[in-house]
Amino acid sequence: MPVRPLPRQEIEERLAALPGWSLDGDRITRSYRLASHAAATAMVVHIAQVQDELDHHSDLTLGYDTVSLSVHTHSAGGAVTDKDLELARRVEELSAGHGAQ
Repeated sequence: MPVRPLPRQEIEERLAALPGWSLDGDRITRSYRLASHAAATAMVVHIAQVQDELDHHSDLTLGYDTVSLSVHTHSAGGAVTDKDLELARRVEELSAGHGAQ
């Protein structure tokens, strides 16, 4: 079943429930700061596991003590879809357990 691009207003309304996430052009993005490089690396591994579970992958960047995500759906022409917002929700849920801010 093909995924459909979401209207901008719906994306913005749903992002209101995801603190720190924002719409940046045709993507949703978020950066997290962690206590150390090891903590950031552990969070990246956890995010990768969730992405594999959802079969939906972001552009995921590891810095020294930061983790950044940029998400959109290639199969929907690079637009934001429900899949992107579900991934963001799942990442937001796991971030507290890693001490991410």
